[in-house]
Amino acid sequence: MIRAKSGYREWIKPRSLAIAAIAGALVIFIACAVGPDYVRPKAEAPAAYKEAADWKVAQPQEAVVRGAWWKIFKDTQLDALEEQVNISNQNVAAAEAQFRQARALVQAARAGYFPNVAIGASAARSLGSSNAGNALGTTNQVSDLLLTGTASWEPDIWGKVRRTVEASEAGAQASAADLELIRLSTQAALAQSYFQLCALDAQKKILDATVAAYKKAMEMTNRRYASGVSSRADALQAETQFKTTQAQAIDVGVQRAQLEHAIALLVGKPASALSIPVTPLAATPVAVPFGIPSELLERRPDIAAAERRLAAANAQIGVAKAAYFPNIVLNATGGFESSHLSDWLSWPSRLWSVGLGLTQSVFDAGLRSALTDQARAAYDATVASYRQTVLGGFQEVEDNLAALRILEEESRIQGEAVSAARRSMEYSMNQYRAGTISYLEVVTVQTILLVNERTAIDILGRRMAASVLLIKAIGGGWSSSALPSNKDLNSSKSDKRD
Repeated sequence: MIRAKSGYREWIKPRSLAIAAIAGALVIFIACAVGPDYVRPKAEAPAAYKEAADWKVAQPQEAVVRGAWWKIFKDTQLDALEEQVNISNQNVAAAEAQFRQARALVQAARAGYFPNVAIGASAARSLGSSNAGNALGTTNQVSDLLLTGTASWEPDIWGKVRRTVEASEAGAQASAADLELIRLSTQAALAQSYFQLCALDAQKKILDATVAAYKKAMEMTNRRYASGVSSRADALQAETQFKTTQAQAIDVGVQRAQLEHAIALLVGKPASALSIPVTPLAATPVAVPFGIPSELLERRPDIAAAERRLAAANAQIGVAKAAYFPNIVLNATGGFESSHLSDWLSWPSRLWSVGLGLTQSVFDAGLRSALTDQARAAYDATVASYRQTVLGGFQEVEDNLAALRILEEESRIQGEAVSAARRSMEYSMNQYRAGTISYLEVVTVQTILLVNERTAIDILGRRMAASVLLIKAIGGGWSSSALPSNKDLNSSKSDKRD
C-alpha cells in the first residue's frame, strides 16, 4: 500500500507540472489581441471660421461659464428655469438611465475575463429491476449522494473578451456624451423659448402703448368730427386703427401661452403648473468666445459621441476576427459522492477531475468571413458618420456667426428706421392738428412706426436666439475630457436606483 501511494504521487506530479505549464503558457498568450488597434481618423478642420474674419474675439476666452453657460445672460429668472432641467426634464432622465445601462454592459463584458464557478448538490435513491441484470432475482435499493463544485475558464488568448470590453467602454462613453448632448439641447431650447417669450412681452408692451396712443387719437378725431373740423371718414379710420391694433395686442397672448407651456415641458412640469411673469426683452446679445475650429472636436458632445462609437466599431472588428481561432476551455470539478449519509463528506468519498478542451471550427460556409466584412463595413460607415458630424458642427458655428454679424448690422439700421418713423409720426400729427392733411395719412405713418418697432424687437429676439445657438454649437463650455474614463466605468461603485 505504501508503494502504491508513493507511485501514485510520482505519477501525478509530472502531470500536474504539465498542466501548470500549459496554464502558464495560456496566461502569456492572453496579452495577444487580434484586430486593429484604434486610431482616431483625421477630420478636416479649417484654420479659422470664415464668418469670424472681421470679428474681434471676446476677451477673456473663458467668458463662457463652464457648465452653467446661460449665466452669461445675467437673467435670474432664466437661471432658475435652467437649473430645473437637470432635476425634472424627462428626456434627460431617460438619457441618464441609458448611460447607466451602458455602464452595466461594461461590467457584463468584463465578466468574461474570469472563470465561471458553480456548486451543486443532489440526493437520489433508486431501485434496480429484478428482471434485468440480476441472476438471483433480488432487488437492490441504492442511494447516491453528490456534492460537487465546478469551474470553467476560457482564457482570452486571442483578445475577444478584451475587444468586447473595449467596445462596451467606448459605447458607454458615447452614451455619456449623448446624455450631455440631450442636456445641452434641452437647455438651449429652454433659453430660446424664454427669450422668444420675452420678445413677445416686449411686443405686447409696444402694442399696449400704441393702443393707448391710438385711443387718444381716436378721441381727438371724434371731437374734431363733432365740431365739424374733421370728416366722418377720419373718425372711422381712427376707430379702425385703434381696434385693429387692440386685436393684435390680444393675439400675442396665444403664442405667449404656447411658449410658456413649452417651457413647462422642458422643466418637467405640467403646463398648468408654471406661470412666468411678464418680462419684456431688454437684454442684449453677449460676446461669445467661440475659439478656433480645431477646438470644436473636443467641445461638442455629438462629435465626442460619434468618435466613441467609432472606437466601439473598431473593437468589433477584433471580436469578429477572434472567431478564426480555436476556443480553449479549462475545466475542473471536485466534490464528494457516497451511498451513505454517514460517510458522504469523508475523505475517501472525494472526487475530482481536471481537463482542457479545444474546439476549432473547420467549416462554416463563410460565416466568419461575412461577419468580419460586416464589422469592417460598419466601421467604415461610422467613420463617414463621424466626419459628417464634424462638418455639421462647423456649419452650425458658421451659420450662427453669420446670423449674429448680419443681425447686428440690421439692428443698427432698424434702430435708425424706428427713430425716423417716430419723427415722421410727430410731424404728421402736427400737420393733422393744423388741418393740412387727412387722418388717412396719419394712419399710414402710424402703421409704419408700429411695424418698425415690432421689427426691431423681432431682430433683437433673433439675435438672442442666435447667441444661444452659437453657444450650443460650440458645446456650451463642455469638453470631451469630462467623459468617464475606463477606470470610472470599471469601478465597482455604480449608481443604484431602488
